[in-house]
Amino acid sequence: MLPEPGQPAPDFSAPDQDGNLVTLQGLRGKKVALYFYPKDDTPGCTAQACNLRDHQEELTAKNIQVIGVSIDGEAAHKKFALKYELPFPLLVDTDKKIVQDYGVWQEKKNYGKTYMGTVRTTFLIDENGIIEKIIKKVDTKAHAAQLL
Repeated sequence: MLPEPGQPAPDFSAPDQDGNLVTLQGLRGKKVALYFYPKDDTPGCTAQACNLRDHQEELTAKNIQVIGVSIDGEAAHKKFALKYELPFPLLVDTDKKIVQDYGVWQEKKNYGKTYMGTVRTTFLIDENGIIEKIIKKVDTKAHAAQLL
């Protein structure tokens, strides 16, 4: 189930593409744009990541720390981050704990096939760890504008 705005964001602790441990607790005092995406280096996910990268300065000016999450492993994240010069952490969630805690691991349909996957969703979490806003209809080419 998706957590709601006004509720505390589920805590997380996971390595990023460089093996650094990132925790929600460690981000207190900053707003966090926790964005969940299906797969590294796919068209929609690349457009979204590059849009956030291109607006990094404006997001940082608003005290917003961008953090991406997918179920891909560290090697895939590292390759994706290097290829597109992404200036923010991509969390490794191969055990699907974070996607499940945030309710974005859901049944999806594509070409008549039903499968489980990550639903593209962004949570804006305030400085105290409370969910401020949930963006369910993500515009991959203008995602930074949705956050700002």
